[in-house]
Amino acid sequence: MLDLAELETVSDLTHVDDVFCCLGTTIKQAGSQPAFRRVDHAFVLGVAHAGLHAGAKQFLLVSAIGADPASRVFYSRVKGETESAIRRLGFQSIQIFRPSLLLGERSEFRLGERIAVVVAPLLSLLLIGRLRRYRPIRAETVAGAMVNLAREAPRGSNVFEYDAMIASSGWGA
Repeated sequence: MLDLAELETVSDLTHVDDVFCCLGTTIKQAGSQPAFRRVDHAFVLGVAHAGLHAGAKQFLLVSAIGADPASRVFYSRVKGETESAIRRLGFQSIQIFRPSLLLGERSEFRLGERIAVVVAPLLSLLLIGRLRRYRPIRAETVAGAMVNLAREAPRGSNVFEYDAMIASSGWGA
């Protein structure tokens, strides 16, 4: 079993072209802000460094809507800091996916998310214009966008929010 805390030191990784990183947790599940930062920042950077060592040219990251290193919201700030750190690495292509609420089956029960899943279709109708980016999106839709954009491999650092993920997925919301 691989310890994510030691990922950067693993030297026998197989060559890869692309790295898909969907690591993430919640502050509640992590238990503390430092534990959250370890998963959503340190582990993600560990995966990125390991990918570079394995020859990857492209990094695809699931982040979050509102990611901003200057945010006053801890969650959004960590996501933004992680995105910024990834951009400073040597990848030719970086694709950042910023979903709002991810819809899909989960192994653990989250009351707030269960309520949001019921309310989401109605709420989505109200999220128009600039607010569309906050629409909930199925995890499968994000995955489809990631796979399709990995094939295209647009150069540089690119950010994909709701509409772009829908358009790139080939599946819809």
